[in-house]
Amino acid sequence: MLTCPNGHEPALLQTEYTENNFTPVQEDEGIFRYRHWLPVVREIPGSGRPVVFRSERLSRLVGIPDLWVAFNGYWPERGGHLETGTFKELEAYTVLGRLPEDPVVLVVASAGNTAAAFASVCSRYGQPCLLIVPEVGLGRLKLPEVLHPSVRLVVLEDADYADAIALSEAVGKLTGFQLEGGVRNVGRRDGLATVMYSAVEAMGELPDFYFQAVGSAAGGIAVHEAAKRLMAAGAPSNASKEGLPRLFLSQNESFAPIHRAWQAGQRFLVRGSVEDDKRAVRRAFADELTNRFPPYAVHSGVHDVLVESDGDVLAVDGKSARAAREMFNDIESIDIEPASAVAVASLLSAVREGRIRRDASVLLNVTGGGRARRARDHSPIQAEPSLRIASLGPLEEAVNQIAGLFSVDLQIS
Repeated sequence: MLTCPNGHEPALLQTEYTENNFTPVQEDEGIFRYRHWLPVVREIPGSGRPVVFRSERLSRLVGIPDLWVAFNGYWPERGGHLETGTFKELEAYTVLGRLPEDPVVLVVASAGNTAAAFASVCSRYGQPCLLIVPEVGLGRLKLPEVLHPSVRLVVLEDADYADAIALSEAVGKLTGFQLEGGVRNVGRRDGLATVMYSAVEAMGELPDFYFQAVGSAAGGIAVHEAAKRLMAAGAPSNASKEGLPRLFLSQNESFAPIHRAWQAGQRFLVRGSVEDDKRAVRRAFADELTNRFPPYAVHSGVHDVLVESDGDVLAVDGKSARAAREMFNDIESIDIEPASAVAVASLLSAVREGRIRRDASVLLNVTGGGRARRARDHSPIQAEPSLRIASLGPLEEAVNQIAGLFSVDLQIS
């Protein structure tokens, strides 16, 4: 289930768990350590989880003594074992744990990182999966092993993430296909919520401030939901507003629909033309953050969590993001993804502007990192498309082509 069947304004589904206390399973080191707060019917072996640590050198440089990093990626010295280098693996394991045993084809739209995570996990466990990505995201699909025959990759040329979403929605209506659903999937959000669970285990309390770069902002929504769940369970907090961490989300300066709407004080997104948006997407430093239709106005979506947390949205230019990426690499000796660099740059900007108290506790979500490091340690394999669509015309034609990819092997009608 991705939506409520009752007649009301659009709203994100919320999970309610019978376990009211925060009870990590100590013998489990992956995300199923938090199985009591995950909407799964089974556990998928092999998962990792975020590595949370106080960064002493970064703290000194920034001037925030209580600065913590949630690192999501490959960094074996720190205990980071997310093999695709992104926190999207947290989503993939939880979503697969939520699926029934029936071998439906899971349909996933992605700018690249989500596709890499689902490609890796679905290939390992033989879960039929259709991945739809714009060509610009193909380079992120460098995987530990070749794609399983039941995992098919469709690449859209001259397209963006919004085009991939539109096509996935159409394919998801076919018999035998199950739309993964993005932010609407509680499995996806509750998987990302494990970032906050890991942080509270390490920090001993909820942070005052939370920094993350966002495209759809599913991660920002997820950690806010996690913080409310933790507060209800009695987690300590020194935060400023009703105990909830203040969300400081960030986007590319060249493409920032969430930032524009929030700064304008509007409940709904301020939209430009499709062509203007696509040109802005091409200029973006972190193209994985370029969702043209983020869940901003929907009930319990981005706008609501920003209001509830007394949060804010920042925009970061490419020059600042590049400098932040180099600085983090120099300090910690690990590579980070463009989106993570945007988050680091936004933290530096907020501190310079005096928006963060020096005695505040801050959690910086490095949503992806260690890809270059893993490529040195191992030999990743570039995923090859099953189908390329040169120009996305009528969706019906593309849907028929995609259905043909599965009709023989999986006997999908």
